[in-house]
Amino acid sequence: MADKICIFAGTTEGRFFADLLKDAAEVTVCVATEYGEVLLDEIEGITVHTGRMDAREMAAFFADRRFDRVIDATHPYAQLASENIARAAADARLPLLRVLRACEDDVPDAVYVDSAQAACDYLAARQGNIFLTTGAKELPAYRGLDMSRVFARVLPLSSSLAACADVGIPPAHIIAAQGPFSEELNLAELRRTQAKYMVTKASGKAGGFAEKINAARTAGVQIVIIGQPRERTGVTPEAAVEELAKIYPLKTQQICLVGIGPGGASLLTPAAQAALAACDAVIGAPSVVEALCTDKPTFSAYTPEKVRTVLAAHPSIRRAALVFRGDTGFFSGAAKILKELGGDGIEVIPGVSSLSAFAAKLGVSWEDAAFCSLHGREGDAVSAVRRHRKVFFLCGGENTPQAVLEKLTAYGFGDLLCAVGENLSCKNERIVRGCAADLSAATYAPLSLVFAENPAAQGAVRFGIDDGEFVRGEVPMTKAEVRALTLSKLRLPTDAVVWDIGAGTGSVSVECALAALDGRVYAIEKEADALSLIEQNKIKFQTDNLIPVFGTAPAALQDLPAPTHAFIGGSGGNLRGIFDLLLKKNPTVRVVMNTVTAESQAEAFALAGEYGFDRFEAVSVNIARAKAAGKYHLMMAQNPVCVFVMQRESGK
Repeated sequence: MADKICIFAGTTEGRFFADLLKDAAEVTVCVATEYGEVLLDEIEGITVHTGRMDAREMAAFFADRRFDRVIDATHPYAQLASENIARAAADARLPLLRVLRACEDDVPDAVYVDSAQAACDYLAARQGNIFLTTGAKELPAYRGLDMSRVFARVLPLSSSLAACADVGIPPAHIIAAQGPFSEELNLAELRRTQAKYMVTKASGKAGGFAEKINAARTAGVQIVIIGQPRERTGVTPEAAVEELAKIYPLKTQQICLVGIGPGGASLLTPAAQAALAACDAVIGAPSVVEALCTDKPTFSAYTPEKVRTVLAAHPSIRRAALVFRGDTGFFSGAAKILKELGGDGIEVIPGVSSLSAFAAKLGVSWEDAAFCSLHGREGDAVSAVRRHRKVFFLCGGENTPQAVLEKLTAYGFGDLLCAVGENLSCKNERIVRGCAADLSAATYAPLSLVFAENPAAQGAVRFGIDDGEFVRGEVPMTKAEVRALTLSKLRLPTDAVVWDIGAGTGSVSVECALAALDGRVYAIEKEADALSLIEQNKIKFQTDNLIPVFGTAPAALQDLPAPTHAFIGGSGGNLRGIFDLLLKKNPTVRVVMNTVTAESQAEAFALAGEYGFDRFEAVSVNIARAKAAGKYHLMMAQNPVCVFVMQRESGK
């Protein structure tokens, strides 16, 4: 037979323990007022007893219901109630668990008094309006004040309104409302009432204490605090949960991943609002949690490891809301949480993505746009704009909107029409439009969005770009036809990491960079004049993923990332050393090498056999181009080129 537990509830902690224990025991919750009963309506499977009881009545109640345990989760200032509960539990020989609400730190600039009467005495000797936030029960203590200067915030109950009328508070000075109250709302009421003093109790975080203190400080209002009870004996909610978990099979901690939209309350979905209202604590990155202005306990954690640590350290959190900006399925940290903590049993609440909100503000559709997240990620903004007519960038960290716009301008996109969306859905939202060059001169919040539209975007990848399109000098260059064959033999995936060794003008590097859209191409060249040409062609062809490297192979290759592919256009007599390093970095690297001399071809054949490549090709290419000779054309032969392809299937 299940234990019978009696919970005296006067705080959010009381509601929490009722919900926590309802499936493990028969729970009866005692509340003093009908208002307290209303707050428990949504909890199914519990019995609610309404009405105040003294110690004798409590003892009779305990005996009649035959409880096994009593939990006191009344308000910190309900001293008499706690004393009665303790006396009655002791008489009935019932185990008692007193749960204490965690209180805030001292407020150095506040005036502390022992009681409501002491607060009245302090205020009577001073001029200025008074904002009371201590509830209707305390109002009789302020009868000695001029009520024309008193504004009282009380619960929206007929008994509360009657208490205000009984002490003579004018109806226009009564603020009947149910919390929680945000800092902004407190500040607005302090300013509206032109208050010089605010009276409150140090009732802890769950009582909105910090929000009242911060608002009063902003408004320049003197804070008057009715001090804590002299004796506080009991345990924290966390310790109470640990103790109860040893006795009862409590519900496991639940996690809900909540997308809160761009940050402003206007785009917080009803489902997200419900999830936040039902949770015991909010966990997330500091900026995301701050955007919510919640009265729930908050914790700064956004990696799986830190989330685990928070939950383990606070067992009283039975339902945690992990909050993420935007939508949980669009470039969100929610994916990692689901993977690491296990998706089963984790509820996911999607949100309005910042991209969707930004597109709506701009009046553009986004189903045909490209998306590029630069927040904590590497991304090629130039390549994205070169290839797509419409691109949205999610900025963050070092990749600020200014940095993205400056990069686009440097690569010839300075005249493109762009837009920046900053603090979307918030009061300080800002959307600016203009050309990339002009917008890059301003400063924006790092977590902003950038939209770029390029009507001349070229989505197709070209092999064998005309030789005349490259910036050329006296440096040798792989000709278009051979270059096209070379690229087809390289077979580059979009995320390839390519070494172009002996890059010359960079013609092969450029074409590799255009093909490896999400990869990197390192153009290694030992001649300064050639390196300058590579830099110029990089800008001309808008290939920001091409990285020129000055030096001689293999020494210049030592610190580069391991290649997936390599093209050798010139070895400088160090072919063996180059192969040794390539295979050390990546035993399965795909190598394509072009040779024009018989000696180089012989060395390639020898090394291919020595290194034991599983795949080996040697293709001789003879190209002849037409040249006008009067009214005729002659086919003029070029030097034959031998194209070698070498790759191991395994690392052996």
